[in-house]
This record gives sequence, structure tokens and C-alpha cells, in this order.
Amino acid sequence: MSDLAIKLSNVSKYYKLYDSPRDRLKEALHPFRKKYHKKFYALKGVDLEVIKGEIFGIVGKNGSGKSTLLKLIASVLIPSHGGVIVEGRINALLELGAGFNPRFTGLENIRFYGMVLGLSEVEIEEKLEEIVNFADLGEYINQPLKSYSSGMKSRLGFSVASHIDSDIIILDEVLSVGDSEFKKKCNVKIKELFSSGCTIILVSHNEDLIEKMCERAALIKDHRLVAVGDTENVLLQYREGRVEEG
Repeated sequence: MSDLAIKLSNVSKYYKLYDSPRDRLKEALHPFRKKYHKKFYALKGVDLEVIKGEIFGIVGKNGSGKSTLLKLIASVLIPSHGGVIVEGRINALLELGAGFNPRFTGLENIRFYGMVLGLSEVEIEEKLEEIVNFADLGEYINQPLKSYSSGMKSRLGFSVASHIDSDIIILDEVLSVGDSEFKKKCNVKIKELFSSGCTIILVSHNEDLIEKMCERAALIKDHRLVAVGDTENVLLQYREGRVEEG
């Protein structure tokens, strides 16, 4: 693992599906452990390595298993089979406003989220002004998060995620919302993180962004990892697959 930030070995995640709540109870009480469920695999048999310091792209249509993969890497989910090894502190922004409290103000949420990530009060205060300035929310920084639009939550979420020192950052579609100027700021910040040696996993339906920012990428299709390698080749397979399905 000396050169690897993330390593997944034959990782699968499945959920038990029951035809009715009664079947769940019957299975739990059956003396011979009879199975009444069917397994639904959200992800199956994934082997993946992400190198320290790279920006790694992940593509795939909605429902393919991308979010499950990210949650397994971030330890939000536990794999049903296989192993996940992560080297260093990981900061996962998996959805807009993830980890925030809607009743707290933007400022309070910065402090709250920093504490969740294990930062001390001193470390949070050192980063506070920089995070607030980057988010550029004006007077709304002192308003409850529940009054924010999705774009404003995205601004705050990305600002926190990108300014807290982490070894690995996961960005899942957070750049798809917001005005063009903020997107430019995000792209510049990602480049700064890359040059600093931070490992970034970038998930987006914006193929131009993936192609521009990532040297390597992975394609998830039908809950399986079907391609890993040079970004241009992976995107080519992604496009060809969409044409065939269309």
C-alpha cells in the first residue's frame, strides 16, 4: 500500500429483498435458518486500486453502483464480501449538504462538520475565514441551512471539503450545481489540491470535466467494474455503451 491510497479486493455489497415483512420475520425465527430473501447486488466483485496523489474519475449511468462504491470507500457502508483498505484521512462529500444540520447556520455547520471530521476548535478557526470567503454566500452564511437553495448548499459543502486538510477527497457530482464562476473556482481548487498531493475521486456525468481533470478513470456498469485505465479509453467505452443501449 506504500503507493496506493485505496485498494478494493473482490468487494461486493448486497441487500436482502423480501416479498413481504412476514417473510423477514419467518426467516429470523426459522429453526433451520431457511432463506426467504433474494439478494440484490448493488455492487459485485470489484477490484480497484487508486494511486496516492492522483485525480481518479468514475463514470456510469444512474443506478449503476457508483454511489455504493463511494460509500464503501468512505466506510459509510460495510462490504458484504471482500476488503477495502484506505490510507489516510478521507473526506467524502457524497451529496449536497451531506453531514450538515439543516437547523444550523452556514457558519455553525462549518464548525460542526469540522468537528465531525476530527478537527480541533483551533484548526477549525484557522480555516474558517478562508472557507467563508470561498463559499461567498454573503449574509446567508448566518442563516439556517434549511433556507439554502441546492446551489448554496453545494457552495458551502465544496468549500468545507476542499479547505479541510485531508489525504483523500471524494467529490460526487458536487460541481454540477452552481453558477459558471463558482465552477471555475472549484476547478482551480481541485488543481491546487492535486498539486499538493491530495488524492481525489471525482464522480460526474460531465465527461468534459472527467477528461480534463483525470488521467485515469473507471466505468461502472450494471453494478460491476467493467473498465479501468486511461480516461480517454474509459470514456470511449462509456459512450459506446450508451449508443448500444440507445
